[in-house]
Amino acid sequence: MTVIIVEGESDRVAVETLGARSGLRMPEVRAVGGSKGARGARESLPGERLVGLVDRAEQGDFERFLGTVFVCDPDLEGELVRALTPAGVESLIDGQGELEAFRLLQQQPAQRTRSVEQQLSRFFGGRSGNKLRYARIMAEAVPLERMPPPIAALLASL
Repeated sequence: MTVIIVEGESDRVAVETLGARSGLRMPEVRAVGGSKGARGARESLPGERLVGLVDRAEQGDFERFLGTVFVCDPDLEGELVRALTPAGVESLIDGQGELEAFRLLQQQPAQRTRSVEQQLSRFFGGRSGNKLRYARIMAEAVPLERMPPPIAALLASL
């Protein structure tokens, strides 16, 4: 049996959502609480085929313990933003009634010189629950033909 290993709950939700939208019968997708959880996953699932999805910065942690690893650059949210375009993501934020909050974040001195992609990353990570919520919203909105390459490759490997 195959088990998909991901770092966090937002990754799990995005993979499950895109898999379901693709019409796939999905195996278990297990969030391991960060890249260091790959070792524990390997130990707790002996004999299982483990396939991983991980952020670029943590790639080595997964590769040490998992057979097949797909890498998001720089992370899953970045892949989804690229697939949807920053303007498309801003439209989703507007649909959630939070565009004004994002605009306020963009005006903060520390954010003014950052790219829109970096500002979006800060927005997703800056409020409790946002990362998980927007992972689902973006995964539901991304056209399947624009699915982020690492997730498309992961799903194709199943």
